[in-house]
Amino acid sequence: MKLLEHAVIAGMPVRNRILRSATWEALADAKGYMSEKQYRIYDQLAKNEVGLICTGYARVDKEDRPNAGMMGIYDDAFIPQYQELTRRVHAYGAKIMMQIAYGGTKTTFEREGRTIFSPSAVPERKTGTVGVAMSPADIQHLIGEYAQAAKRVRDSGFDAVEIHGGHSYLLNQFLSPYYNRRSDAYGGSPANRYRIVGDIIAAIRKAVGMHFPIWIKITCSDFFEGGLTFAESLDICRRLQQSGIDAIEVSGNIHGKAQQEIGLEWDGHVVRDGGYFLDYAKDIADAVSVPVYVTGGFKDPKQMETALKTSKLAGIGLCRPLLSEPDLVHRWIQGDLRPARCVHCSKCRTPEGNYCTVFAAIDAKKGAK
Repeated sequence: MKLLEHAVIAGMPVRNRILRSATWEALADAKGYMSEKQYRIYDQLAKNEVGLICTGYARVDKEDRPNAGMMGIYDDAFIPQYQELTRRVHAYGAKIMMQIAYGGTKTTFEREGRTIFSPSAVPERKTGTVGVAMSPADIQHLIGEYAQAAKRVRDSGFDAVEIHGGHSYLLNQFLSPYYNRRSDAYGGSPANRYRIVGDIIAAIRKAVGMHFPIWIKITCSDFFEGGLTFAESLDICRRLQQSGIDAIEVSGNIHGKAQQEIGLEWDGHVVRDGGYFLDYAKDIADAVSVPVYVTGGFKDPKQMETALKTSKLAGIGLCRPLLSEPDLVHRWIQGDLRPARCVHCSKCRTPEGNYCTVFAAIDAKKGAK
């Protein structure tokens, strides 16, 4: 299967085309340092033959905490723990990249007593949080934080860095005409709304050198009227290629309600069962020459194989299926091609960390035997 074959993606050899897409485990401490339980999660993914593992998002700014238990990469003090993480993952033959992010107003967590930045003073649609519109000086400072965070990622032994540019976090908001109401060089036209992303890529490239892979996760559509459209997202992907991005991961802004959106048409494409954003990602892959991955709703390896063979897509991302079955990729490689057992119920989030609550009791009984 092409899905399970070795490949070279953006100059990086990987043992298969499956990406463990960034998954917030909610297990880091208040400062963002990893727990031993997190190390064990990554050990399991690497041991069970995931090709490329992306960490849960790590904050580039100390004050930015959109969620509890979020990892950090805002200080050099994080480097030793991540060197241990990459050493352990590489020992099993996997590749690993870190996703770096500024969350902004997509949060209800600890909103008091800290500054939360946004492009404009527009409430986030889901959380209602209103941020402080960034000044040009704030923007330049954040660009520098991204660059220094990426350098720490490289120095920690990761194989690549991924910028989080989707899911209504800050960079997605800059790209979106709904959230970005600015009238300066960072707002208004599509080129201006893109500017902060292009500047971050340029700053990261200067910090990490020419050969360290820079990925980005983007939203194919905001999936609401007045938000970022697919046509605009396609234009953004062309700009990303011009900016020197090495690979693009395509997702979309329908968290928690994707199953209800299946079969509905947005921006001339249909949200698909077995790959919500597949049609969007195929068009993006046709429009750019850099590798394109797509994440969201996949669970059947045969459908994933068909998607790869009938498009220019480079690979497929999985998130919740690997929360439910860390050994899923190994199972497929061994010839058991049954779909993932994940039912996409979005019940993974708990106060004790994010895990599959549906099958936890069943797995515990098996482990006790």
